[in-house]
Amino acid sequence: MRTSAFLYPWDVVGDPDAAARVADLGVQQVTLAAAYHSTRALTPRHPGHRIVTAEHAAVLYPSDAARWAGRRLRPHAQSWVDARDPYAEAAEALTGAGLQVHSWVVLAHSSRLGAEHPDTSVVNAYGDRYPWAPCIARPEVRAYLVDLAAEAAVRGGTHGTELESCGWYGFAHLHAHDKIAGVSLGDAAQYLMSLCFCPDCRAGYAGQGLDADELAGAVRRALEPAWSGAGSPEAGWSGIEKLLGADLAAATLGWRTEVARGLQESVVGAVRAAAAPDFQVLLHADPAPYRTGANVGVDPEHILSVADGVVLPCTGADPVREAVLGPFTGRAGVLAANLTAVRGMGGSPDTLERDARHALSLGANQLRLYHAGLASDPDLRSVTEALSRLGR
Repeated sequence: MRTSAFLYPWDVVGDPDAAARVADLGVQQVTLAAAYHSTRALTPRHPGHRIVTAEHAAVLYPSDAARWAGRRLRPHAQSWVDARDPYAEAAEALTGAGLQVHSWVVLAHSSRLGAEHPDTSVVNAYGDRYPWAPCIARPEVRAYLVDLAAEAAVRGGTHGTELESCGWYGFAHLHAHDKIAGVSLGDAAQYLMSLCFCPDCRAGYAGQGLDADELAGAVRRALEPAWSGAGSPEAGWSGIEKLLGADLAAATLGWRTEVARGLQESVVGAVRAAAAPDFQVLLHADPAPYRTGANVGVDPEHILSVADGVVLPCTGADPVREAVLGPFTGRAGVLAANLTAVRGMGGSPDTLERDARHALSLGANQLRLYHAGLASDPDLRSVTEALSRLGR
C-alpha cells in the first residue's frame, strides 16, 4: 500500500531537515505542489519563517516562455520562495531522502485569472462573476488549462501527477475573508449558485433545448425562499431536482458533464503526451457528478477509463468514506483515500489508523495525508505511529 503526504515546496526549500523528517513519517511518496492557488500557510518547523503568503495563483517553477508567448492567459511566477525553481529544489531533496515525488497541480481555481480577465469567470444566475472560478466551457480557458497541466505536471524527477480542480469550480470557495455563511445553503442550492451563464454556457444550454434567460429565472425563483427564510437545506441530486425540477436539472447536468469530460480527457491526454509511458495521472474527484470544487464531480466508470485513478476526500465520519468510496468499489485503478492529518483543520490524526483501515476495507488501495507541512509536531507523531502499525 502506497501512502503519500502533501507538501508545498516552501516546506522544504531552506530547511535541510525537512525531507528526512517527511521520510521518517513512514510514507513512500510526496505529492508536491507545482501549480497552486493563493494561500496563507503556516510552516511550524521551518528555520527561516513561520508564515508563507502566496499572494496569487502561480507556478512554482520557471514556466516555458516559448509555450506562453503571445497568449493572453498564461501562468504567473511566484515571488514568495527564495529560489529560482522551488519545485525542482524541493523535489531533489525529497528524492535524496528516498521518497518518490508526484506533482500536485491545481487547475480551474485562480482568483488572479478572474481579476485580470473577468470574461473568463463563471457568471451566476444573478449576473455575479466568480473571479476564483474560471469557466471551463470557454475555449480559451480550456486551452490554457490543458497547457498548464502538461507543463506543471511533468517536471524533472517526477513520477506522476495529481490534478486538482480539473472540472467545474463554483460558489463554494475559501476566498479571502469569506462572508457567505449568513444564509445556510445545502449542496443543492450551491449547485444552483454554481451554474454558469457566460456566453459559452448560454449557448451550451441552448444545445440542451433550454432558453438561458428562462433557466436563469427558474434558478432565481428556486433560490428566493432561501434569501427570505433560514436558508435552503436541500441536499443531493434529489434536492436539486426538488428546487429546479427534474427536467431542468438533468439538462443543466448534461451540459456541464459534457464540458467537464471534454476537459478531463484533453488534460490527461496532454499530460500523457508530455510524460514517460509509466507516468501516473490521478484526479482529485467526487463520485457525485454535480459536485464542484477541488474534488470535481465525476462518473466513476468514465474517469477511470481516462485517468489511472482518483484521490477521494475521506475525512469525516464513516458514512462520508462509504459515500465517496462505494461507487468506485471493485473498479480497477488507484483509489487513494485522502485523510486530513491536521487537528486544527478538522482532521483526526489520533484515529488515523482506524480511519485508514476502514477506507481500505471499502476498496481504497492507497492513502493520502493532508498535509505534512501544515501539521503540528504532535500530529506528525500520531501519523508516524499510525503508519507504523498499519505496516505491521
